[in-house]
Amino acid sequence: MKKIIAYLITLTPFTLFAQNNNAPSSKDIHDIKITGYLQTQYQKAQSNGIVSFSGGDFSQNSDSRFMIRRGRLKIDRVDEYSNIVFQLDATQNGVNLMDAFIQLHLPKVESFLLTGGLFNRPFGYSIIYSSGYRDFPERARVFQTLMPRERDLGAMISYKPHQVLKYLSADLAVINGSGLTARDYDSKKDIVANLAFDFDSLANKTMSLGFGASYYGGTVRSNTDTYFTFKDHGFVALTNSQNVGKNLKREYYGANLQFQFANPLGKTSFKTEYVEGTQPGIAASTTVNGPTASTSFNSQPASNLYLRKFNGYYFWFTHQIAKTNLTALLAYDVYDPNTEVKEAEIGKAGNNTTAGDIKYATLGYGLTYAINGRIKLTLYNEHVKNNPTQANGYQEDLKDDVFTARLQYRW
Repeated sequence: MKKIIAYLITLTPFTLFAQNNNAPSSKDIHDIKITGYLQTQYQKAQSNGIVSFSGGDFSQNSDSRFMIRRGRLKIDRVDEYSNIVFQLDATQNGVNLMDAFIQLHLPKVESFLLTGGLFNRPFGYSIIYSSGYRDFPERARVFQTLMPRERDLGAMISYKPHQVLKYLSADLAVINGSGLTARDYDSKKDIVANLAFDFDSLANKTMSLGFGASYYGGTVRSNTDTYFTFKDHGFVALTNSQNVGKNLKREYYGANLQFQFANPLGKTSFKTEYVEGTQPGIAASTTVNGPTASTSFNSQPASNLYLRKFNGYYFWFTHQIAKTNLTALLAYDVYDPNTEVKEAEIGKAGNNTTAGDIKYATLGYGLTYAINGRIKLTLYNEHVKNNPTQANGYQEDLKDDVFTARLQYRW
């Protein structure tokens, strides 16, 4: 928690405020409204078959691909007492349900909103920030790992004052914890809390400021009699018949900070977010790629669980060049799934560490061109870095950089 506080105090922020996924297309009362966006793209990887957080892993014998990254169709309706949102995602892999929730509000108690169904987990900034408005092609690796597909099933109460505290918003959700699936594999439920402050008009409307803090509290059920915790320089096994069915702690603390300002050279924004905590994962193996060993589960994990202390963060910098339709992009993100071990010790005989404990850093840079109000072209390159370890296949930096050329149409 001290790291979270220090992060908020010491950073100088800059950012654009999120288009909230947990909301209809507009707050005005309206009948059925259809919106959405389509993202089609070409990607070139540094080598064949890489594990990638830029739209998914590449096929075993391929280092390039065309794909539909997202094909979203959103239907919503707003009346005096309720909102309803239903969203599908159609790609070359099929059609998936993305959002399906009902929101209730009372005209005399407009500050409170009750949401039930499938919605974005209200954690931090980037999770609820719509991919149709985000300048960067993907969310940071840490959030893709902790909250894959962003959504979960549950209920949420939101508070947004309209008068004295109009800059404040708060959310408290109770969710399954298994992500975008109705198959919750235990009876425990997870809690997500978010507190945010948005000052969207400062210094004669030339500046915007936002910041917030988040908490995620939950568990993952153990399906075996053994789980691993970290001690000294490696994992130690705890074996007991009573460990079968035991719920192991899953806990995150997050902080985010944003600032945007208009200046003679254009519009500049900077977004940053930090998260740390405890993540139950599994060991990397011949069937589990290293980076996916600490991914949150949408089904009961059959393998022994590993409790890891982690942290991660990102910096997103954008600059709209003067009054043109060009925006320069620069990003840097880090995800360390095991902050208690040094990279040089990973894979060392006897310490039970695996490729699932490796730290990754990604430097991204590119350019977007807004052809008009609906069409946007993005050219973006990601340089992914991991330090050498003793784990097989990870003795040196992997060749897993990715270039993306994307065309998006939003309606």
